[in-house]
Amino acid sequence: MAEIIARNDNELTIQVTIKLTGSLLEMENTILDSFNEIGCLATTEALKRFDTDGSPIKLGDTKMTARDKDNKTYQTPYGSVQLERYVYQTSKGGRIYCPLEHHARIIRGATPKFAQQLSHKYANMNAPAVCRDLEDNHHRNIAHSYLQDVSDWVGGIAQAKEELWEYAIPPLGEAITTIVVSLDGAYILMREDGYREAMVGNISLYDVTGKRQHTVYIGEAPEYGKGTFFQRLEKEIATVKKHYPDALYLGIADGAKNNWSFLEQHTSRQLLDFFHVTEYLANVSYAAYPGKTDKPKRAIWLDVRCKQLKREPGAVDTLISEMEKLAQKNSLTKTVKENLQAALTYFKNHNQMMDYAMHTEKNLPIGSGVTEAACKTLVKQRLCGSGMRWKDQGAKVILSLRALVQSKGRWQQFWDKIDQYGSHVYV
Repeated sequence: MAEIIARNDNELTIQVTIKLTGSLLEMENTILDSFNEIGCLATTEALKRFDTDGSPIKLGDTKMTARDKDNKTYQTPYGSVQLERYVYQTSKGGRIYCPLEHHARIIRGATPKFAQQLSHKYANMNAPAVCRDLEDNHHRNIAHSYLQDVSDWVGGIAQAKEELWEYAIPPLGEAITTIVVSLDGAYILMREDGYREAMVGNISLYDVTGKRQHTVYIGEAPEYGKGTFFQRLEKEIATVKKHYPDALYLGIADGAKNNWSFLEQHTSRQLLDFFHVTEYLANVSYAAYPGKTDKPKRAIWLDVRCKQLKREPGAVDTLISEMEKLAQKNSLTKTVKENLQAALTYFKNHNQMMDYAMHTEKNLPIGSGVTEAACKTLVKQRLCGSGMRWKDQGAKVILSLRALVQSKGRWQQFWDKIDQYGSHVYV
């Protein structure tokens, strides 16, 4: 049983007796429960420091007076705590204002640290898994609905403040010479519309050796026209350009037209994703060696052509010539012919965006692997679990939270801003 034995200005002394019996695991569970007791006691005392003495207050030009003290339960990382605090109203009634909740940055009855923990876990796991984790590893029992309520509120803050809050790029030890802007989509199952494309964007900062030093991630739920996604990505690009105005801005993506119309506005050079292009070459290999037993030959052909494309200036024209000769074969099946013609058209239409040899020589990126990975880690791993179907707002919340978590330094900056500016005032 934990108890407060002394209070002295900003110091609190708490005494606890821990009974050590049984196995080490049993003792550790007892220790955890004891520390949760300490945490509840200390947090209760900490919360009291954010309350008023009951005197009238002003919010702007509005005068408010205290009602009788009201009892309230708050959720903390250590357990539920109860205390009485003042709530205020104007003489005309209306909404109730709680100074303690405003000054302490309470979010839906959760202390800021607990709200931070819940939303971080919910960004990475589904609600039942989070609740099991809290119960098994922290001895905290909360309802699924409460977890989602707090996380939705936190995600709502992130979305509401996107235009107002600017996040700093963490200090980097190397000079940044190249910045790659890339975007792609990943399909998720929506509750009303079936499978729809969620968008992922990233801005990656590279040093002179071609090593990636930092990446900013953006995720946006499915939308018609992708307007919100493009606005958000545009804002992030503008922020990065303030810090690195002299860097080379390189756009890398696949062949989707709306990708390029956006990238051409914001980057000085554009390049087709190398690995996307190699998928076309893989289809061409069936025209070079169409036989059922020619798989080893196709693998060798593809490896040689990929190396050629990556390292040799003028390789695109050479490959176009080779494809044109292959197209003259009469023995190709209809599918192989169609795939060959698609590759030939693709190479001809995008010849000017395939100078991989020059980029490789200058240690510049040639692929959007960072974005491909983000489609999996940002979207697929969390939103495409078995049986999952999403409403628009639910998908938006998850993607906003996950983008903050995965962009190095942003999660803490986000909570620092909540700590500074707050989240809401009225209860």
